[in-house]
Amino acid sequence: MTDNITGTGTDTTGIDTPGTGTGTPAPSAPGAGTTTPTGRRLPVTDLSLVVLIGASGAGKSTFARRHFKPTEVLSSDFCRGLVADDENDQGASGDAFDVLYYIAGKRLAAGRRTVVDATSVQADSRKQLIELARRHDVLPIAVVLDVPEEVCAERNAARPDRAGMPRRVIQRHQRELRRSLRHLEREGFRKVHVLRGVAEVESAEVVTERRFNDLTHLTGPFDIIGDIHGCASELETLLDRLGYVDGAHPEGRTAVFVGDLVDRGPDSPGVLRRVMGMVADGTALCVPGNHENKLGRYLKGRGVQHTHGLAETIAQLEAEDAKDPDFRARVREFVDGLVSHYVLDGGKLVVCHAGLPEKYHGRTSGRVRSHALYGDTTGETDEFGLPVRYPWAEDYRGKAAVVYGHTPVPTATWLNNTICLDTGAVFGGKLTALRWPERELVDVPAERVWYEPTRPLRTDAPGGHDGRPLDLGDVHGRRAVETRYAGRVTVREENAAAALEVMSRFAVDPRLLPYLPPTMAPSATSRRAGYLEHPEDAFAQYAADGVARVVCEEKHMGSRAVVLVCRDADVARERFGAGSGGGGGPTGALVTRTGRPFLGDFDRTEQVLGRVRDAVGAAGLWAELDTDWLLLDAELMPWSLKASGLLRSQYAAVGAASGAVFPGALAALEAADARGVDVRGLLGKQRERAADAAAFTDAYRRYCWPTDGLDGVRLAPFQILAVQGKSLAATPHDRQLALIDRMVEHDTTGLLRTTRRLYVDTGDPESVRAGVDWWLEMTGRGGEGMVVKPVGALVRDGKGRLVQPGIKCRGREYLRIVYGPEYTRPENLEKLRGRTLGHKRSLAIREYALGLEALDRLAEGEPLWRVHEAVFAVLALESEPVDPRL
Repeated sequence: MTDNITGTGTDTTGIDTPGTGTGTPAPSAPGAGTTTPTGRRLPVTDLSLVVLIGASGAGKSTFARRHFKPTEVLSSDFCRGLVADDENDQGASGDAFDVLYYIAGKRLAAGRRTVVDATSVQADSRKQLIELARRHDVLPIAVVLDVPEEVCAERNAARPDRAGMPRRVIQRHQRELRRSLRHLEREGFRKVHVLRGVAEVESAEVVTERRFNDLTHLTGPFDIIGDIHGCASELETLLDRLGYVDGAHPEGRTAVFVGDLVDRGPDSPGVLRRVMGMVADGTALCVPGNHENKLGRYLKGRGVQHTHGLAETIAQLEAEDAKDPDFRARVREFVDGLVSHYVLDGGKLVVCHAGLPEKYHGRTSGRVRSHALYGDTTGETDEFGLPVRYPWAEDYRGKAAVVYGHTPVPTATWLNNTICLDTGAVFGGKLTALRWPERELVDVPAERVWYEPTRPLRTDAPGGHDGRPLDLGDVHGRRAVETRYAGRVTVREENAAAALEVMSRFAVDPRLLPYLPPTMAPSATSRRAGYLEHPEDAFAQYAADGVARVVCEEKHMGSRAVVLVCRDADVARERFGAGSGGGGGPTGALVTRTGRPFLGDFDRTEQVLGRVRDAVGAAGLWAELDTDWLLLDAELMPWSLKASGLLRSQYAAVGAASGAVFPGALAALEAADARGVDVRGLLGKQRERAADAAAFTDAYRRYCWPTDGLDGVRLAPFQILAVQGKSLAATPHDRQLALIDRMVEHDTTGLLRTTRRLYVDTGDPESVRAGVDWWLEMTGRGGEGMVVKPVGALVRDGKGRLVQPGIKCRGREYLRIVYGPEYTRPENLEKLRGRTLGHKRSLAIREYALGLEALDRLAEGEPLWRVHEAVFAVLALESEPVDPRL
């Protein structure tokens, strides 16, 4: 018998192989165990289940040690030793193989090649291994060591543990091997390498080859183009917009087609000719769509129904026959060679036709090919008689971006790092491409409706603009939210319950709540006399994190606010789904850091939004930022506007009590002192307490001033978080503040207030001293303090970890409000210096990462429930137990 490699990409096998349609050369010579001057060359796929087949004594273990890593090889003998302390105890074989199958399954699930070293001469034992390979969507490969009986017997006799093995055992193995050889391909082995005789075994060379879908070495840049369906003119227009000249890009970019090149449209041959030419020239890659699969079967003479546009393609090909008689054969060869999906750019990008869960990335099986071509369905049909697609993308959490088509949507939008590029060009929509790694969308409109769709284009596919509505399952119970900046952030069930209470009872319309700000960590506890917090500690922390330049921003005497402002109610409705038709709905939102409405009534909120909107327009920011909406991080003043209840019940009560008690007590002590009673020590102590109480009252009163409507209300924005299509969280703070200053400058109502700032070089003692002096001057005249931020924004330390986005450094007098009137006494300060900041800092980083994730999802146009997953997690983390004074 000669070696064979089966599975050539035919419909019966469904296994990917290289062909003329891959656009790349085969990773290694695909011959069936080619012969070299030194011996047989055996190609073995990098991810596969390799089964060594041969009688006892054939040399399988020696062969495995010579050609594979020790960790790749699983020996049945070793597994017997694990369960029975005797590698030759045949009575333990059942348990031993259970262990072997379990370990092999774990390795294959993890994407590691696995070699099984057992006799495997019986069909039943091989059947379980083939099923294991299929279960994990890897290729089963057989390597047969056909060694003479005498050699096997001599080798066993030389081993003390097998010297007594009866000759009949070897003879039985040889008979079973002979019966098996001709059936191995039919059993399911995708490659079979047969080595005959000792010389051939010893001279063989195992060569690792890539899977044909593994193009991780290609890094692009790429232009991934959605379903074309015979719209040749639109394809040429799109290629022109992308910068291609006669199918090639002057900057070396590579086009990647997601399939469904044919059917329904006016010129499927024109599309095929362009795509096939680009693939042949090495300027494009292509994966098959379900329509190419059906066309390929037709071209092979299989019986297929001429429906869903195939009839039009057949007619167009018949018209081509007279002009180009060989064209049909070239199309058949091209389609036959297409690979189900490609893994590109170091594993960061996966391209397929109908989408692919992470467990199938880089795998090779009929099941993987089927999912890549058709997707997965629920088994139901919709009102149009079409299958209901299973929303696999909603559950996707993989690191690779998955770009696909197949299900038409009006607009391509990201969902869980997946995006559908089928925007219905043939149905009168548009033809869309994704630039990678830029993640930019480019599209051209259809020239007309070429084919009436069975159902209207709508957003029922995952990733549509509307997507599905919010659901309790999105936020209920223990959850783990994947973020791009801090990995997985866990939300405990009890915290989620508390957040759900706030969100369901008190928060604004969730459609207008795309972001909540993170908590902020205080500076390290100061050891300076009289101070609990001091700016030198903040500067020192950033210097240790490798941050050379920081900006000190004054801390306003108000409450944190998030402002979503749209150009008009129509934008709020179209982009965020808020309100109803007629233009009378909200134009945005003004919320607290827990998502509650800041002002009590709709009209006053709209007045604030109107003033901000006018300032943005007058400053020219709508056009400059190319947006119809902005999301701002800000401070709304005075503090009493939102915290009047807290002021009355907590702070004012303390002030009133001290005002009622201390005058009388001091008068009595002073009278006693005048009479000669020795109360000077007590009198001095009470005078200090009265002064502390007066300082406490003065401190909180600075945060209260009268307002009438919007008179007296001030809004100090300090960051533009996001605009249409972009998160601005990584924009440096000096640039941010310059944009804010322009807004404030063009505000004619007095609502907006600038944020004073000072830039400090953390490595320059003079600059640090100037920053300290600025803080002392500001807090000395009653200011709350300042927030120190890296100028660069989104900064990481030397270990790649996010550094704190801001460190608050509060003034000595302001902290009386937080820690009580007498906190500055030495004995009290010493106790407070034992405060623990680790949990607060961890919380700040986690909430910051979640906020960044929400902004990215918002900018990428992901559905509301995806944005809210991160927003809700911020609110949930606010329920974690932490000292509220921090």
